[in-house]
This record gives sequence, structure tokens and C-alpha cells, in this order.
Amino acid sequence: MPNPIPNQAVTSASRETPLRLGVTNLSFHRATAAIVVHVLDIMGKSVQLSFADHQANFDALGRGELDLLCSAWLPHSHGIYLDKVRQNLEVRELGLHYEPYALWGVPEYVPQEQVDSVTDLLRPDVLEKMRRHIQGIGPGAGISRFSKQMMQDYGLQQAGYEFHTGTEQQCFDAFEDALQHKAWAVVPLWQPQFLHHKYKIRELKDPKGLLGGKDRAVLLLAENAAGHFTQAQLRVLDNIRMLNRDIAELDYAINREGLSAEEAAGRWLSAHPVILSQWLSPLWRRQTCEESNHDA
Repeated sequence: MPNPIPNQAVTSASRETPLRLGVTNLSFHRATAAIVVHVLDIMGKSVQLSFADHQANFDALGRGELDLLCSAWLPHSHGIYLDKVRQNLEVRELGLHYEPYALWGVPEYVPQEQVDSVTDLLRPDVLEKMRRHIQGIGPGAGISRFSKQMMQDYGLQQAGYEFHTGTEQQCFDAFEDALQHKAWAVVPLWQPQFLHHKYKIRELKDPKGLLGGKDRAVLLLAENAAGHFTQAQLRVLDNIRMLNRDIAELDYAINREGLSAEEAAGRWLSAHPVILSQWLSPLWRRQTCEESNHDA
């Protein structure tokens, strides 16, 4: 494939100070961060990665311990954390990595005429068949905060349902166990996520709107770290735009094909050279302009 990297993209000076990139320690966040790191590497940036849960990453950004955070879901899921950071630190939003949203879903074999909405979980005929244990992920995730509110506001606790936070793997295992036994079960999930790449999961209607709306997954840059980048490099970071299905594909490669996040990102970028070239186009334009000025 044609080389998408401008000759002037990498300089020795740009590698002197590693950028501190905080990544939420979930597979799809690691996949997205690996894409960003590939692009930063092309631009000659050294990166020091750190992994933590949602809130801990935002807290570290607010304390000045991070230069970048990947990825923030705004405004719904992570807005509460970013608002706190912005009380003391100016932060820039870059790119549109994907458009995530939280959901409650059921396997497609659960009849839609019986279970179409969260409110249907209270129907006597549904209560007879639905597993009462609802397995979530970590407590700092937006989907976990939303789910706790849903349990209360929809009266699900009184009906005998229990929502449990846990690891990402516990959530996936609970859903796949239900599939194996053809059991009726609710899974608190999000888009994008690798289970959607493999299974058909029907989203339940949320008439109270407690799951929030569609978010923007973006790269956060502390304004006091913007000096690490040229304007062209900042435009490159702002050019990074993917789709939910792209992230689900990357997430599947990590969770079911055994690839590392770096391997999955490298394979995806190799398969999409035109997209990568489009992201990097500000570097090409800068180089062309510099060459024109030199010739003049």
C-alpha cells in the first residue's frame, strides 16, 4: 500500500518528552487508545500509557498526572467526571472516535411481543421466565450508574431483580451462559462492544430515558499539554473518526481472536490505508506548503 506517512511527520525532538495517556481499562477503550497511539507514533510522539477505571482516569487528569485521556463519553456517561476536572483545568476535546450509548438488552430469542420494554420485565409471565440476576461491570461505568437508577425507578428491586457490578468478563460470561441455556436474561451493555459483533441482542425500550442518549467518544487533551503539538498535529488528532462497528470489530479481535490491542489496531489500520491517509492529511498539507515556500 502507498506510504501514508509524510516525510516530515517524525522528528527526533518530538520524541523527547513522553505524553502521558490515560486509558480506561476496558477492552474497547484499549482498542481505541491503540489506534490513537499508532497515530501519535507516526507523528513522532512517545507515549506513556496508564490504565485505570473511569473515574480514576478523570481524577488523574484533573491532578495534572495525565496529558491525554482516551476516550471520554460525553455528555451523558462521563460528563459528571469531566465537569469536576474542568473546575481546575482547561481541557480540549478532539476527534469523534465513535458514538456510544448505553442499553439494556435481551437475547433475540426472547419474544419481542412479551419483552419489548424495561417495563415488560414486571409482567407476571415474564417474571416466571426471566433470570433475576442482572450482571453489570464496574461501578464507575455510566451503564452501571444508569442501571442502578433503573432498578429503583422502574420498581425492579421490589419485583425481585438484583443488579450486581463486577468485571467486564463476569458480565460477558453471564450473558453467554444465558445463551448456552436458552435462558431469558437481561444484559446491561453499550455500543460499541464485541458481543454485538457476534450475537444479535435486542435493545429494550427505556420509556423513562434513564440510560441517557447517544454520547460522543472523544480524546481529551489537557490544554497545558497542547504545546507538545503543532497545529497540524492537533488537526490530525481531531480527524480521528471511526464508527461503532469499527470499534466492535477491534473489540472482537481482542476478546475472541486473541489479538492484543496493538495488534488489532495495526491490522485495522493496514486494512484501511485511505482512512489513515485522510486523518494524516494536515501533515501532508503542511509539508507541501513548506516545500512550496522553499521553492519560492
